[in-house]
Amino acid sequence: MNMLTVDGYHAKVVYDSETDSLRGEILGLSGSADFYAKSTSALKREFRASLKAYLAVCDEEGIEPRRHYSGKFNARIDPELHREVELKAKSLDVSINKLMADALERAVREDWPPC
Repeated sequence: MNMLTVDGYHAKVVYDSETDSLRGEILGLSGSADFYAKSTSALKREFRASLKAYLAVCDEEGIEPRRHYSGKFNARIDPELHREVELKAKSLDVSINKLMADALERAVREDWPPC
């Protein structure tokens, strides 16, 4: 996965063909912050600078820098898969929520590709 981490903050990195540079986007913020560079070492420096500037603005304006997560979200799946998920959960004597939470945790922890 194309991710950088600085001080517990994570950024997704992609190549920007229009500028022939690497673009980073800091994830999980209550606002947004991105940064660009031509090399990976410069990208890490720009990440730190962008994060520092973002955190300074948040501090000045009394804004919580990190996005708040409620722990709830809706997922749309094929009705047949929904039926199979319910059957699997019942066969394991757990809720659909527990089954899905465990599956999602495994997917994230094992760095499983989403598609």
